Amino acid sequence: MDIQVFTENGRVPVTVMHVDGNIDAKTYEEFHAKAHELIVQGARHLLVDLSHSPFVSSAGLRAFHQLFNELRASDTENRLSEEDVRKGISAGTYKSPHFKLLNLSKETKTAFELSGFDMFIETFDNKEDAIASF
Repeated sequence: MDIQVFTENGRVPVTVMHVDGNIDAKTYEEFHAKAHELIVQGARHLLVDLSHSPFVSSAGLRAFHQLFNELRASDTENRLSEEDVRKGISAGTYKSPHFKLLNLSKETKTAFELSGFDMFIETFDNKEDAIASF
């Protein structure tokens, strides 16, 4: 797995992680460690570009969930309670303002939707639209 990181400027600085390779049981820890490092260094808006990641396993989805929680916890100014987030997810009114995904493969998108992740993490097929959504 190779991960390239760069910043795009929209309304806010967006840290983009371009992942080349699958995120699975062998690589999810490396992926999560890199993203966690970026968050510790101050990244507050993270876009993961999966255009060169044909497969994301359940371990990869688990890493996405951990990052969702880490970024939500790092938002000390606008942090909603766990209960408010759960209610918003259930009502379909809450999507992460800090963590989004770009260019999911057909297989990954299917797994993402079947697991319910699409209820709280937005996905995009166009980088400009993704950057503008933050």
